[in-house]
Amino acid sequence: MTLYEDLMYRGLIKDVAGEDLEKKLNGEPFTFYWGTDPTADSLHIGHYSSLVTAKRLAKAGHHPILLVGGATGLIGDPRPTSEREIIAFETVQNNIEGISKQVSEMFEGKAEVVNNYDWMKDMDLTSFLREVGKYININYMLDKDIIRRRLETGITFAEFTYTLMQGYDFLHLMEEKNVTMQVEGSDQWGNITTGIDLIYKKTGKKVYGFTMPLILDASGKKFGKSEGNALWLNKDKTSSYELYQYLINSDDSKVEEYLKVFTFLTKEEIEVIMKKHNEKPEERIAQKELAKQIITDLHGLDEYNRALKISETLFSGNIKSLTLSEIEEGFKGVPNFEFSECSLIELLVNNKIASSRREAREFLNAGSITLNGDKVSDENMIINNDTAIESKVIVIRKGKKKYFLGKIKHD
Repeated sequence: MTLYEDLMYRGLIKDVAGEDLEKKLNGEPFTFYWGTDPTADSLHIGHYSSLVTAKRLAKAGHHPILLVGGATGLIGDPRPTSEREIIAFETVQNNIEGISKQVSEMFEGKAEVVNNYDWMKDMDLTSFLREVGKYININYMLDKDIIRRRLETGITFAEFTYTLMQGYDFLHLMEEKNVTMQVEGSDQWGNITTGIDLIYKKTGKKVYGFTMPLILDASGKKFGKSEGNALWLNKDKTSSYELYQYLINSDDSKVEEYLKVFTFLTKEEIEVIMKKHNEKPEERIAQKELAKQIITDLHGLDEYNRALKISETLFSGNIKSLTLSEIEEGFKGVPNFEFSECSLIELLVNNKIASSRREAREFLNAGSITLNGDKVSDENMIINNDTAIESKVIVIRKGKKKYFLGKIKHD
């Protein structure tokens, strides 16, 4: 397939600006950009579809520029319902460093990373109004969807002019880097068209833009949002194992879409995977391939294999085969406690795994307690350094799914 056909097959083109986008995408190499504001020190999985799309264009021979909004991040893209909090300048700079490093690694140093603060910091208000504000009609801005929705609740002048700042980014990059296309998520459509209009009014040149649709889970929430928490692309913030668990639990009704959007597998490869998956959906063949492709692309094959090992080991109950770091990764977020040498029954009661000695005995007699993967029943068993994995931690399981992580106190 051509690049355009591939993007269409994957459902990655929603809104289009510019004449004959298909010819542009399939033609001579050009420079395009994608941008994000540094609201955190890492991108999250919600950004990933845009990044993967940018990589598709790069693989087809087009030159990517990834913009980190050091200037626009100080203002904040308008939210649908309320004003964003202003982020401290120092925080923005720290976030820029984290994201820039992340992007460079993902594109193996082949993407140029720019910061719009570099060209905005020396522009005074009068110059900005002359260079940008003079060319954009106020009625045009009021008609932007995100601004129109905020008029009832109120919008500050700072957020109101955000679209002008992003529009100027496009103009600046067109003049300085010969950028002729902007590629963003669908929520940025209004800002893309502002840039396109500004460029045409100031230079007479016609440029391009297209958006990608918002990717949702089966319940209609943004992809990658788990109980209000983002899944970060930085493995120190969201481990490969956590990412694996999220992806392996993707809904069957969405997994084919995710394979198209988030992986570089071909149409033929996806069809083979889905055929096998539909024959045995209980084996989650498609979800496993999705996890492998995403984690390998983000963090490398070793990280994927590590996540797979932790997952399969925890499923089998062979906990003692895991290293200390793998246990801490696999049991991140489970209830944890510290303890000194004591009997098993004291451990259960003192750390609220059982409500009383009587209940603890009932659990032990019923075979409901495992220690480091082994069933235990002796209430007088001594739990100490010798019991702990690497002399540091123990893993208690109550019933089939309730885990607790115990860490030995070292005086």
